[in-house]
Amino acid sequence: MHIVLVHGAGGTPTTWSELVPLLGDRPHTLVTNPMTSLDDDVAHTLSVVEAVGGPVLLVGHSYGGAVITNVGRSAAVKGLVYVAAFAPDEGETVNGIVERYPPAEVSKYMRRGPNGEWKSEHTEEYWNEIGWDVPVEQRAVWDTEARQSDNRIFSQPTGVPAWRTTPMWYLVAAEDKTLPTVIQRDMAARAGAVTSEVGGSHFTPRVHPDAVLGVIDQALATL
Repeated sequence: MHIVLVHGAGGTPTTWSELVPLLGDRPHTLVTNPMTSLDDDVAHTLSVVEAVGGPVLLVGHSYGGAVITNVGRSAAVKGLVYVAAFAPDEGETVNGIVERYPPAEVSKYMRRGPNGEWKSEHTEEYWNEIGWDVPVEQRAVWDTEARQSDNRIFSQPTGVPAWRTTPMWYLVAAEDKTLPTVIQRDMAARAGAVTSEVGGSHFTPRVHPDAVLGVIDQALATL
């Protein structure tokens, strides 16, 4: 089983920098999506899955969950792992999900560009409130590599969700101030996911890579 890792909005493959050494000889590929629209990111990730040419376990963090929800319809995908990630239903958007709940703490740090694109402002206050558990040396890497996200990644609707017919695991971040924990729990329950929880912020792959690996191994053993 080949593991395909999909980052979230503003993310890069370094989202998984703490997890990759733990994967050892488990075959894996890191996706770098353009973040120009949900459709574009789905198409790009699907091309990676098709290039693998064998059974795939998709792992998505944050917005990456919306991507794998759609890519997972590929016959090559045998399982889905959501890490503090969106799991939209058919016709839902990322924006539509979060707007049903009170604003997350991260919203005060979100900045919109002239063309509607989004990027979070990583001030000292941001790190203290939103990513308090991310080591300082990792914060600098994140700040350097973070990219803007086109609004269409949040506003384009999802097709038929793969989690309706594909086995799914969900790792909830229990102190998340970016994608609030209540939203994660609601989405995981709705999808019937095998669910577990870990403490900490939204940066779960960086601060709790061992917990992410545990869920991946659980999925691999089942599949």
